Formats: sequence, structure tokens, C-alpha cells
Amino acid sequence: MTALTLSTAAAPGLRADAIVIGVAKGNKGPVVAPGAEAVDKAYDGRLAGVLETLGASGAEGEVTKLPAPAGFKAPVVVAVGLGTEPEKDAGFDAEALRRAAGAAARALTGSKKAAFALPLAEAADAGAVGEGVLLGAYSFEAYKESGKDPKAKNGKAPLAEAALLGGKPRDKAYKAAIERAAAVCEELNRARDLVNTPPNDLDPEAFAAVAQAAAKEHGIKVQVLDEKALVKGGYGGILGVGAGSASGPRLVKLSYTSSKATKSLAFVGKGITYDSGGISLKPAGHNETMKCDMAGAAAVFAAVVAAARLGLEVNVTGWLALAENMPSGSATRPGDVLRMYSGKTVEVLNTDAEGRLVLADALWAASQEKPDAIIDVATLTGAMMVALGSRTYGIMANDDAFRSTVHEAAEEVGEPAWPMPLPEHLRKGMDSATADIANMGERMGGGLVAGLFLREFVGEGVTWAHLDVAGPAYNEGGPFGYTPKGGTGTAVRTLVRVAELTAAGELG
Repeated sequence: MTALTLSTAAAPGLRADAIVIGVAKGNKGPVVAPGAEAVDKAYDGRLAGVLETLGASGAEGEVTKLPAPAGFKAPVVVAVGLGTEPEKDAGFDAEALRRAAGAAARALTGSKKAAFALPLAEAADAGAVGEGVLLGAYSFEAYKESGKDPKAKNGKAPLAEAALLGGKPRDKAYKAAIERAAAVCEELNRARDLVNTPPNDLDPEAFAAVAQAAAKEHGIKVQVLDEKALVKGGYGGILGVGAGSASGPRLVKLSYTSSKATKSLAFVGKGITYDSGGISLKPAGHNETMKCDMAGAAAVFAAVVAAARLGLEVNVTGWLALAENMPSGSATRPGDVLRMYSGKTVEVLNTDAEGRLVLADALWAASQEKPDAIIDVATLTGAMMVALGSRTYGIMANDDAFRSTVHEAAEEVGEPAWPMPLPEHLRKGMDSATADIANMGERMGGGLVAGLFLREFVGEGVTWAHLDVAGPAYNEGGPFGYTPKGGTGTAVRTLVRVAELTAAGELG
């Protein structure tokens, strides 16, 4: 991963491959952002005009390269767009800094060192720039010829080192900000790796092994329930989904505890390592990216490890509900009835509505420990993508205040999300003449129906939120900002932020 350092060095004398500066979109053209004063001075105060001549406008994510001025030890200046210039006395928001730093880091693939002269008015800005750099420099090349070096990107290594100019190396707040960025982003990138790993190399057993290794490294207690243990425990949902696969299902419990904690959280992740749809087979064109159907479990795993690395004063338990959904002679059929871990029975009307089945067992297991709150994360429904698009996830909850807390945390860390309702009239559509509930209901509002199904398996009195990340969990388009093509690691930062708020006594 790219190394982050804080530097008080002046831009002209710093040995680096490039100097990164910010440029904003002003009323009369591009405006050089704070942090780049020394660079602008070297251009006799005419840098904005030079950039405009080169076609730069300051638009978000725009990258313009130009030769460095005479006397600079770095050969290139990289101007990256920050978007609209903020009003007077208002700084750039954290997400603008993250995205700009991410775009610059991607543009500097193959470079050994870059100096980032972006606005750093306070420690939080350094953290935002650091996150943008670390997430933007990410690549997944392990299965390419150029990826025999796992750090290589298109035959070139990602940016090796980023020095944040204007940072304060001896300031505890600045040091803490970039240390936090490093811990969270390293785990988020590990979640991206898991999402991007082909399903022939990441089945439930392999995912569980990754979790066990990380738990050992970071002092996290881990428990893995294999098929025999799941049968003995009565986890009918997880077993039913995994019944058609040669790779057996797993339920992994990760427990991070703090001796100073007074609150506890449970995170539950959908971990379908490959989703064919089962007997209700997905049509051609809808299954090529289904290795990403374990993105919720990857996010939960990463968030628990990040909480441990940060030493947060809150107890965090992660539940990874892992299965592969395949068609075979032993697979669950439409019309079958499963007895869930809670004791309720579910009539399976569509085997491609499998995520809610594995989550139901894990939610009930998490509820038995009476945490202060549960958050589940799942690539659950195409309906949520229809509603919110590919970059925003939906939040449902059984408590309005908690839903607002999660939403605010998501927006704060730069993960677009939107609160969604749980309309009671949609519950009737899941009534079954055969079982306690069916796994399908009305087609319209399908994402909300899925949320209502999950609510049935949350213990009484337990605060719960559901994040449907089907849209932003996997980016099938081109990279943007600090978001790569492929697995994105969405929801990791939201979960970590909720844990931080809980540790600070601010759980809503």
C-alpha cells in the first residue's frame, strides 16, 4: 500500500516525481487552491491562467499535467480539479479532497513519490487526502501476467509514497488522522481484494480461512461453524442456500472486545461467494459479476478488523453468512420450506432471493447476544439499484433515530446513501399458506419487501439497520475519484464511523 507521510518541506526543494496541487472552478475560470502558493509564485502568480490555457477548468476529477517551474526538483506539476470553489472563509469539504487526491493518485501510477500540496486547513483534511490517496492508488492485478507482482498496475506499480505538504508531523491530531486513514483504507482495500477474487478461489471455506488469519493477526476472537455445526445448530437458511454447491457453507463470527467498552455493536454481512440464482437460474448476462455477492460480508470483515486496529472502545461482533448458491440435484427448490435458526419456517418461492435467507439466520444469531444495535450489509436486491442507481445505497431500520445516525455517518465519510421506508402494507405480500412467511412478496418495492423480511428475524427490542449496497458495491464502469473498477469496499467506512460514534457515546 502507498506510504503516507506528513511533510513541512517547501514544494520547490522536495525531491519527488510530481507535485500535486488543487484547482477549483471559480466564477471567472480556474482558481488555484490553498496549499499551492509556492507553486503559483514560481509561475509568477499566473498558474491559473496557464492551466486555463491548457484546458483546465477545476471540474471535479479533472487532471492536468504541466512541466514544473525552473528550480523545482520535481519535474511535473499535476493539477487536479476540486470542483466548485467554496464560498469565502469556507474550506473544501472532505469528500472533494478525497476524490481529488484519489484521481491524482491514479494518474501517478508508476511514480515512486509525489508531494500533495492540497488544502490542509486542519487534521481532518490530512485524513481525507490520505484516504483519497490510499483508495485511489488501489489496483487488483493478481490474475494478470503483469500482476505477478501483486502490487503492479497495468505493468506499473501504484504510487509508492505520498508526502502531504502542509502537514504537521509532530502534531498528534495530524498523526492520528493519517494513521486512521492507513488502518481503515488497508482493510477497505482488503475487502476490495475479496470482492474481486474469482469464485473458484474464494468459496465459503476459503473466505473463512482469510477471516481466521486476520483474526489471529489482530487479536480478534473467531468462531467458524462448518456444515456439521450448522446442521446441529439448526441454521436452515444458510444450509438451504448452500445445499446445491460442492463447497459447503460457513457462518463466521468475529469478536473484537475492548476492556473499556460500555456499548456493543453487531455487523452482519451477506456472503454469497457466487450467486447463480440456484434453481431459479439467473439469465445470461446477469451472472458474470456475481462473485461480488459477498461484498456485504467483506465489508463487515474489514470493519471489524479496522475497529480492532484502531483500538475503538466499543465491542464489535461481525457475522459472515457464507454460502455458494448453485443449481444441482441437492439444491433447494422453489416450493421447499426451510426451518430457520429462529424456528420460523420460510417457503422458498425464488431461490435467487437467497441473500435474505442467510442473513435471517445470522441476524437471529446476532440478536441473541443483545447488542446495542445491529447493522446488516448486503448486495440484496436489483430493485434498490432501480430506485437509487449504482452509486447510492439504501438504509432501512426499525428505529428512525438510528437510521438517521447511520445515514449521517455514511454522508460524513463520503458514501452516498439514502433512508428508505419499511411500509407495513407490503408485509402481507409475504404471507404463505404453507409456512410462517415466504421469501418473496410484491414485485413493486422489492428492496423494501426484502427489508421487511429481514426485520422478521431481528430479536425483539434490538435496534437494527439494513444497508442494501447492491448498486455501489461493484463498479462495472470506469474508475472515478478514488473508486476503482470492480469491488469498491462500500459500507466499510460507514460501519467504522458508526463504531467510532458508539464508542464516543453518540449512538442515535
